[in-house]
Amino acid sequence: MSADDRFLHEDNVAAIFAPLQFRHLEVKNRLFRSNLSGMFDDYNGHGGNARLNWEEKFAEGGVACIISSYTPVAVRGRILTRYAMIDDDDKIPFWRAVGERVHRHDCKFLMQLSHSGRQQDLGGVENIYKRGLSSTDKDDYFHGLPAQAMTRDEIAEVVEQFAQGARRARAAGLDGVELHGANGYLITQFLSSGINDRNDDYGGSIENRARFVLEIVRAIRREVGRDFHLQMKVNAVDHNDWLYPWIAKGNDLDDTLKICRILIDGGDGVDAFHVSSGSTFPHPRNPPGDLPLRDVVRWYDGMLSQGTRTRFNYAIFSNPVLSRFFLWYWRWRRGSVIEGINVAYSKAIAEAVRAVDPSVKVLCTGGFQHADAIAGAIRDGACDGVAIGRPLIANNDLPLILERSNGPASGKECTYCNKCLLNDLENPLGCYELSRYDGATFDEKYDRMIAEVMSVFSPPTFH
Repeated sequence: MSADDRFLHEDNVAAIFAPLQFRHLEVKNRLFRSNLSGMFDDYNGHGGNARLNWEEKFAEGGVACIISSYTPVAVRGRILTRYAMIDDDDKIPFWRAVGERVHRHDCKFLMQLSHSGRQQDLGGVENIYKRGLSSTDKDDYFHGLPAQAMTRDEIAEVVEQFAQGARRARAAGLDGVELHGANGYLITQFLSSGINDRNDDYGGSIENRARFVLEIVRAIRREVGRDFHLQMKVNAVDHNDWLYPWIAKGNDLDDTLKICRILIDGGDGVDAFHVSSGSTFPHPRNPPGDLPLRDVVRWYDGMLSQGTRTRFNYAIFSNPVLSRFFLWYWRWRRGSVIEGINVAYSKAIAEAVRAVDPSVKVLCTGGFQHADAIAGAIRDGACDGVAIGRPLIANNDLPLILERSNGPASGKECTYCNKCLLNDLENPLGCYELSRYDGATFDEKYDRMIAEVMSVFSPPTFH
């Protein structure tokens, strides 16, 4: 490493590994593990041993703070089965155990409080005959997942479910909570002008569309006080028209800036924003990368009975000509930037919220895995820290790598293939990119890949 490279590396390390102080929470560096889920738990929403192993390995790898998997506040709000929930006090002991395992490594833990709304992929037998609660009666336009516009009583009930979820997170000794207000889930369905078609106090103007989540924020503060960390994951821009150009685009950046100002709530609201983009999941911008067609065909079949458009989608994915066109379209709608795809949005949000309350921090997600990209975003004022998902699946020790170099060695980087995303529909979450594994033959590579994916089950429950 030349003297100039050494100086730049030291500058990057100084930016990335400086502590970050929120209003009521301090973390040791600027690297957050983003919300990575995985079906590791019991069908009834109780946490499993594999989840403990899963969360601890990222804490061991050096991240400052882990944002939990998508954690449903009610069984009606599941996206997939076998995700640990926070719908009842009987879940508190498990989450206390998660916090204890993570805290051993000087790592903080935030629970992501979530509700699917209509965007429910495989909600389980409890939900099979129910339409997804939403701001609208219109089905999700990608999969055709059915929706039901919530009544005022249902809105009040869900607000309270979020508040009680936060209370349980605090009772479990966790360090804070994050509201999942992005990527097409229930809060997005209220916030987005491209989805919310209500004509009551929860629809129409930005203030009305933000009423639901503002009520959640205030209900959480009622339960946990002002000294418990609360952040919100937001869509900077919805890009709701990514698949069908005639669909309403949804919120633009100016809309989101207004929403963020509302949620600061005079200093009594959220402590930080976690910036993403894209009003569906998956979306070309979230997680940004490719769409592995072979894996789509292999694992999307579980969705066929879920929505009115899933068989149509599957026919496209299975067709050798139409699937290639869809992949081209996906990449085109994503754009050429993957690492740091949301940086410009994040900078605009950071500048806006700092003008209102300088104590409010901003995190940015979007494929980060290189020190120059991460440190550059922090130095530029685009964010105070970054949230990383797939690159940490590929390299659990990415923070340790970034202390030594600019990023993973050639051939060991996350390829943004999104095979982890598709496999999560039916298989353990992990890195399924065969090219990243050593071996002289296909069988050797495959065996090493499976061993790494299955490592989350070790140590076993009883040993």
